Amino acid sequence: MNEQSQATPPKTISFGAEAFQENHHTEIRWLGNSGIFLNSRGYCMMVDPVLEGFDLPLLIEMPIKTDQVPHLDSILITHADNDHFSIATLKKLLPLTNALHAPKYVAGLVKEKMMFEAFGHEIHASFNEGPLKITLTPADHLWQNESKKYDRVFKLEDFCGFWIETPDGTLWIPGDSKLLASHLEMPEPDAILFDFSDNEWHIGLDNAIKLANTYPNAALLLSHWGTVDAPHMNVFNGNPADLIHRVTNPERIQIMAAGDRFILGK
Repeated sequence: MNEQSQATPPKTISFGAEAFQENHHTEIRWLGNSGIFLNSRGYCMMVDPVLEGFDLPLLIEMPIKTDQVPHLDSILITHADNDHFSIATLKKLLPLTNALHAPKYVAGLVKEKMMFEAFGHEIHASFNEGPLKITLTPADHLWQNESKKYDRVFKLEDFCGFWIETPDGTLWIPGDSKLLASHLEMPEPDAILFDFSDNEWHIGLDNAIKLANTYPNAALLLSHWGTVDAPHMNVFNGNPADLIHRVTNPERIQIMAAGDRFILGK
């Protein structure tokens, strides 16, 4: 816990170019908040990386700086909220990156703001990247339509999750979303990047537990917690202790430090 009673993860584990080398497995490193770095047999990808440019103070150190990233085969972006879509980060990473994939609206923003030809996809579309097959899954995170901050009407297809099939198992990233009926009808993944924010525009704690117990053998890689120093915002204040006695097979809960690695297995 920090001084304001926010749950905090273990101390950040820094990594550098060594994490980008070819390997014989698939490993996932948490980047803080909802970002991950994935290296699958030497194919290197980041999802929702925000390595700099947070507009709120942080509880953690980032595990890698943008200028320490040697290359990326691809980047995936779930939606355009600035705790997932960091222009400051992307401006530095895109020159090192072969491809960026996102919902069509987000891909359009990347082209407009950074002059990078991103690939925009429909929900449920699949594509291949290196040894990976990636499918966009539905998400409902339409909080912007109730905010006076935006003059655009957002649509469900502007948000997504990602189902990532690797040679070593399947990772599902539901993204920021309310619980949808389809979320409870997936094949069982080997791991879930698990948002348990008790927030009305996220899954909510009770529904997060419902999702976890629908897939009782999936490893739960906790995300969207322990990163932003904002004790007044429930969206950033998940506490892993709230899960332990309510999740089936609680030993699968992964309370990772930023930069810590998880080896994906079936």
